[in-house]
Amino acid sequence: MRHVSLILVSAIGALLVCQEGVAEAQASNAAALTVAVKRPIEQQWQEAVPASGWLKPWHEAISAAEVSGLQITEVLVDVGSMVQKGQPLARLSDASVRADLRKEEASLATARAGLARARINADRARKMKGSGVLSDEKTIEYLSTEQTAIASVESAEAMVESQRIKLSQTTILAVDDGLITSRSAQLGAVVLSGTELFRLVRQRRVEWQAEVSARYLPLVKEGLAATISGPGGGEIEGTVRLVAPTVNSDTGRAMVYVQLPPVTHPPIGLYATGRIELGLKPALTVPETSLVMRDGIGYVFTVDNDKHARRVRVETGRRNGGDVEILSGLDRSSEVITTGAVFLSDGALVHIEGGA
Repeated sequence: MRHVSLILVSAIGALLVCQEGVAEAQASNAAALTVAVKRPIEQQWQEAVPASGWLKPWHEAISAAEVSGLQITEVLVDVGSMVQKGQPLARLSDASVRADLRKEEASLATARAGLARARINADRARKMKGSGVLSDEKTIEYLSTEQTAIASVESAEAMVESQRIKLSQTTILAVDDGLITSRSAQLGAVVLSGTELFRLVRQRRVEWQAEVSARYLPLVKEGLAATISGPGGGEIEGTVRLVAPTVNSDTGRAMVYVQLPPVTHPPIGLYATGRIELGLKPALTVPETSLVMRDGIGYVFTVDNDKHARRVRVETGRRNGGDVEILSGLDRSSEVITTGAVFLSDGALVHIEGGA
């Protein structure tokens, strides 16, 4: 333990001597540190807006029962099935519907037979009108009977068409191309009209409903590219489809709808982060090693003509590949210290690497 204490005392003493040496060198106008310098560079950087939100279906579609009291006899697809518009998804028992259809077709045949008889009498009445063979009352009776028979046939035809529609509704069809995401149809179940049996993502299209800060809203336009950090570390590319016209007053954020390309198994329901690309924007940059943070404020050190370090407060922006964007506070003609800046104080004399 005594040996360790001696080592610590020696190390602290050496550090104090070093600091005193730097201070003495600065006081005697000797160069305290050899540094590298570099002028700020203007680069073209991709500017992006950070965003986050849920992956949700572009639109969902529901295939539901349109008739009541019929039993499900076949279920033809399951969750994850890719379907096309008009494809059968399930079938209901149709025996009673077919029986009702035959009944209505028989009624139609009867109505048509009645119409045929009524037309014969009506035609005869029209031919004999004014001859005195038939009274006016009888003529009117035959003509009105014909009109009633015509109405009866039309009514019977409508009933037959209704039953045929009902028969077609015993087959549950996909209302659009898409991916089945939910199935509530169970074999043997008796359904009610309006019962949801299947739900699908229309055209397999998933969108990113991303929230962005309202201050970026004027910059985000339809058609801009977007990149999402997908599951497994991959990236998904998309396009801004719509920018919401309102801002949430509670969060100060607005919704941006990003259209994604169709995929076999869309990652619906995931919360994802990403960015919306605004295009190339100029950036005045310096190496990140130039930046010194003190009390939460960013500074860089420049070298004046007398080779003294001058501390300059700066506002920073984007970072990319080891460089940092300087938004304000720095003249582009300045000589910025890129190494050892963290050890300098304002006014320190420095030796420029490679200089005289």
